Amino acid sequence: MMKSISNKLTSLLLAASAWAGTAAFTVAHAVNDLPGGPAVNQLNLPQPATKIAEGVYWLHWFMLILCAVIFVGVFSVMFYSIWKHRKSVGHKAANFHESVTVEIVWTVVPFLIVILMALPATKMVVAMKDTSNADLTIKATGYQWKWGYDYLKGEGEGIGFLSTLDSTHRAMSESGHPPPTDDYLLKVDNPLVVPVDKKVRIITTANDVIHAFMVPAFGIKQDAIPGFVRDTWFRAEKTGDFYGQCAELCGKEHAYMPIHVKVLSAEDYSKWVDGEKKKLAAKADDPNKVWTLDELAKRGEKVYAANCAACHQANGKGAGPIKPLDGSAVVLDADKSKQIAVVLNGQNNGTMPAWKQLSDTEIAAVVTYTKNNWSNKTGQLVQPAEVKTARK
Repeated sequence: MMKSISNKLTSLLLAASAWAGTAAFTVAHAVNDLPGGPAVNQLNLPQPATKIAEGVYWLHWFMLILCAVIFVGVFSVMFYSIWKHRKSVGHKAANFHESVTVEIVWTVVPFLIVILMALPATKMVVAMKDTSNADLTIKATGYQWKWGYDYLKGEGEGIGFLSTLDSTHRAMSESGHPPPTDDYLLKVDNPLVVPVDKKVRIITTANDVIHAFMVPAFGIKQDAIPGFVRDTWFRAEKTGDFYGQCAELCGKEHAYMPIHVKVLSAEDYSKWVDGEKKKLAAKADDPNKVWTLDELAKRGEKVYAANCAACHQANGKGAGPIKPLDGSAVVLDADKSKQIAVVLNGQNNGTMPAWKQLSDTEIAAVVTYTKNNWSNKTGQLVQPAEVKTARK
């Protein structure tokens, strides 16, 4: 009887294990390779989309094979010598020193190997650092936790925007049970758009802590350091979407700081530039315009969702070291300049970052929104002109 029960339990456990294994296999393969981004069970470097990435790909395999040949050669000789000349078969250790031949061999051979490795590596590094004669120059500024892009030179000059993780992906992550998604935590609201077959120079810097701009398919990775300006470049050889991430541990939202580069044909890029300039013209608010409380609150809700909710939460309650805005003394204070100063300049050594990159109207709107949302019913409103004055 006991043996029968034991056999049945064993069968059930084996069946459950098989089902779990099948389910795990199904879930693991529910996500597909992401063109221009990571692949399922990826072991090798991604498929290159630039000459630099192709060079890095080749150099990687060249170094790996060369090191493998050296490893096999050295250890083969060593183990053969140990086995062939072991004491148990009557061999005696040779006693010699100051052999000129040995000295020359073990100096010249490693030197030649180093030269063989250094030449292609140096050539690649020099090519990676040559940012001259760029067709397009873009400044990428790292913020906690998003990227700001400013088109400084070339077609599209004057365009600027923030690129933030798509809110639906953040919600998936915070749910604890994200569904299988090919571009999970890589989708943004505003991708960086560039033309194909054009040399694009990326100038990197940061607003708060050290970040790093990395797009593996382009073979680029450059630190973005506060107070410093670094640069790198790429020339995409095909259109499509390419993905990367901040490659420097920059804080608790580090995983939510993706990079999405959309490469378009020359014609489509020109159309995108025209569209963006029309949007900028439409958004160019007059800082002297007087807004109503309702207008500012509606505008501020969008600004808050895009820039503030990640830390302060949608309900304004904050989390951990992040102070709540709901019931905050600074928000409720009748002196509006205190909150304006915090938003413009930040506080607590960057825990609250500076938001000078937002327009006067956007800052006025988000401050007004926080002063009149949740339990904060101050009735106060901030006009863009007040923010403009506070900047001086």
